[in-house]
Amino acid sequence: MKNFYITLSMLALCFVSCKKDVKADTETTKVSDSVKTEEPIAEQPLDSAAQMKAWTAYATPGNPHKMMADETGTWNCDMTFWSEANGKPEKASSTANIKMILGGRYQEANYQGKMMGQPFEGKSTLAYNNASKEYTTTFIDNMGTGMMVATGKYDNKTKSMEFKGEVVSPLNGKKAPFREIYTIVDATTRKMEMFDTKNGSEYKSMEIIMKKK
Repeated sequence: MKNFYITLSMLALCFVSCKKDVKADTETTKVSDSVKTEEPIAEQPLDSAAQMKAWTAYATPGNPHKMMADETGTWNCDMTFWSEANGKPEKASSTANIKMILGGRYQEANYQGKMMGQPFEGKSTLAYNNASKEYTTTFIDNMGTGMMVATGKYDNKTKSMEFKGEVVSPLNGKKAPFREIYTIVDATTRKMEMFDTKNGSEYKSMEIIMKKK
């Protein structure tokens, strides 16, 4: 801004001393202004006390972690699958053992059961990030070699979390979006709904009703 006012002053002096140079000076000024670039604003560093306070808040479990801890225990899971929209449902069952790990900062669930006549094992984790204010869920099992990762937020009105992520199809190697809705039905009941995309359309591919023992 200071350079801008200096330029205007110089133009005024040139106009008074020599009118014939006004046009040339103005054009020069325009060219000069057109190539100006703004200096990036440097981020102000936090002092050591502020940094420590921020990291402490980031690492301290809060109410979302308490809600996750409320699910600690053993759950019976009634599972229903669909391979396509309006397809024939397939049933399976499993047991989930849920616990908090790493000082109550993350939830871990271990699943065991049978699926399509084969032994089934799976593991999920759930995290609430104090910095981003969102949840992240992961899932792996013995039915594949990939990891499902999704992020979402909790809606207090519906008592549910909606997660969104991408999964790689083993049929074509391409990524496809998926969506998950996890609902707290009551103190001893949870419902998980999974929605996949096939031929460009979303359909409900799985539902799990969880009952706490």
